[in-house]
Amino acid sequence: MSNSPHIFEATMDNFQDAVMTASSQTPILIDVWADWCAPCKQLMPVLEKLANEYQGQFRLAKVNADEQQQLTASLGVRSLPTVILVKDGQAVDGFNGALPESEIRAVLDKHVEAPAEDPYEKAHGLWEQGDAEGALAILTELNQKDPENMKVLIDVAQLKAELGDIETAEQVLESLPPEEKLQTQAKQLAARIKFIKQAGELPSVVELEQTLAANPEDPAALHQLALQQVLKDENATAMELLIRLMQVDPGYKDGIAKTTLIELFDKLGSSNPDVRSYRRKLYTLMH
Repeated sequence: MSNSPHIFEATMDNFQDAVMTASSQTPILIDVWADWCAPCKQLMPVLEKLANEYQGQFRLAKVNADEQQQLTASLGVRSLPTVILVKDGQAVDGFNGALPESEIRAVLDKHVEAPAEDPYEKAHGLWEQGDAEGALAILTELNQKDPENMKVLIDVAQLKAELGDIETAEQVLESLPPEEKLQTQAKQLAARIKFIKQAGELPSVVELEQTLAANPEDPAALHQLALQQVLKDENATAMELLIRLMQVDPGYKDGIAKTTLIELFDKLGSSNPDVRSYRRKLYTLMH
């Protein structure tokens, strides 16, 4: 049984008060399920997630069909899972089977006010879609409301750097408390600034690719193209180029391929799957 205040067990004894009467204040979504029902087990975590996400806009009433056979029969349930939305004491909507989350949301949103989207999550969604300016506008507003939020501040600096305002990004980095500079997000910002500054002095991607077509082992072209790929967020490609550089000339510019790889690992964070893969490759090369 969930500990969420938005989820409860409905029985024959509490149904009238907890569901029918309470639905005049808050819509109640009834989930009739059974332990042996595989689609029920598939559906239940989705419903629980939505109940918590909607933060009280509706409550989820779970009815165990095996334990509450009289209640299940009175609800006219013929198959499991059955989901019924009750509002003002009346069944106003529902469905059978384990629907996708998007379809369940569509049912809910006809009768229940959707939760407000978290502005931080919205900003990151825009960022991932390539709308850096839209993300920056939201994060800047959040920063103005809460200047002490280091997470938001560093995100603002990351976006400033992406949009070409390196000076502001560097000012933010320098202003961080010493302990904050040791955190992953700050290390990522420092690495991004460095990559952007280096790329401003590089030949174009086309020129570098032409150089490597003529000489696949040109160490300068391998390193420079890796930097260009980082700025395009083609990080796996960049790491592969740096590994190639280590194989071709590990001592090039005092081992800059290894140094750049480690900086890239910092930029992406240790949870990135490409980082884990190429960290192993780096270890293999060094040992």
